[in-house]
Amino acid sequence: MDTLLYQYNPWWEENHDFRNIKPRHAYLRQIRHYLTNKQIVALTGLRRVGKTSLMKLIIDELIRAGTLAKHILYVSLDDYLLQKYTILDIIAEFRRLHKIPFSEQVFLFLDEITYKSDFHIQLKNVYDNQHAKIMIASSSTSMMTDKKASLTGRSIVLEVKPLMFDEYLSFMDIVIKKRDQALSKSYFLDYCQSGGMPENIMHPSREYMMALVDDIIQKDIAAFHGIRNVHVLRDYFTLLMERSGKQVSINKVANILSISADTSKRYLSLFESTYLIYLVPRFGKTNQILLSPKKVYAADLGIKYVFMGTRDLGSYFENYIYLLLRNHQDIYYLYENGIEIDFITKSNVLIESKFYSELNDKQQHLFDTYPAQQKIVIDAVEKLSLLDDLTAIRTDR
Repeated sequence: MDTLLYQYNPWWEENHDFRNIKPRHAYLRQIRHYLTNKQIVALTGLRRVGKTSLMKLIIDELIRAGTLAKHILYVSLDDYLLQKYTILDIIAEFRRLHKIPFSEQVFLFLDEITYKSDFHIQLKNVYDNQHAKIMIASSSTSMMTDKKASLTGRSIVLEVKPLMFDEYLSFMDIVIKKRDQALSKSYFLDYCQSGGMPENIMHPSREYMMALVDDIIQKDIAAFHGIRNVHVLRDYFTLLMERSGKQVSINKVANILSISADTSKRYLSLFESTYLIYLVPRFGKTNQILLSPKKVYAADLGIKYVFMGTRDLGSYFENYIYLLLRNHQDIYYLYENGIEIDFITKSNVLIESKFYSELNDKQQHLFDTYPAQQKIVIDAVEKLSLLDDLTAIRTDR
């Protein structure tokens, strides 16, 4: 194991430099804040969204701030060579290698934590008995579920999301001057194709995005949950992407794929738990929220593009507005007498998305007459700033 640990932690023997990794400052600020307390920091989010990069940037900052390099351990627990070792074994070997007693603080960065089935109990043991600051990462909320509440009060969870449009522009070193705001639409269409996955932004590739989705379906859903009909999962996800921005009927999908309604419901929840999709309930009384079909949105526009191409650009705009809004508060869709308005927030703000188009007469009537506290129509990329008051705290909250 010693050689493998040295391979994962080159800073133990030589100078390191992670400055080639593009930083995501909002997340780094949050993580820095939590480094000063004992709580375990758990990073979740889509595969390849940048969780490992954030860990390595924090490692870089720690070393530059004076932390001894040999007091920092990074491992990815999906490594086959670590399969036979427990988390406690790995940490014990790390401390033995560098002669670090339990009383001395270490920083532990444990990637792909859910590959260890009893990780909650092991982390509790480390948390309670060692002087250690722990950061973990996983790509699934269902795998992270702490059924025995071993880490209750001992951890905080940060969801790392794909880059938003403003982050995308920064990543690409694009600055749109006020006099050039008309260019926003063109750049937004580019963003729709690449999405917000960091690697795909730098090196756009349909094959990369298809492989990403396939990895999630096969490893995080099928393998982990013992599902044999992987082709049905793929077909299900394709249907979801084709209907993104629309209500999804569990029963209708079940009929199309010749599966039971219960199986359809289960698969839908698994796609949500691995951050491939988000589901939006209908606004109304409790039974309407619970029982009405939910609208589905892609977690990343680049994933949607792989399945949809350039069809229905308005749905990309609506999807993006949802991704902006969900960072702020609970979001619903409004549906009355067969007429739908895209979003209504928990604080009673009504929002309609129109990509360089207008509401039809029936939508306009519902929009005008509904007793909302505030009403916003966003009909162009340049008007996304209308949401600034609602989204200003986004990932910084």
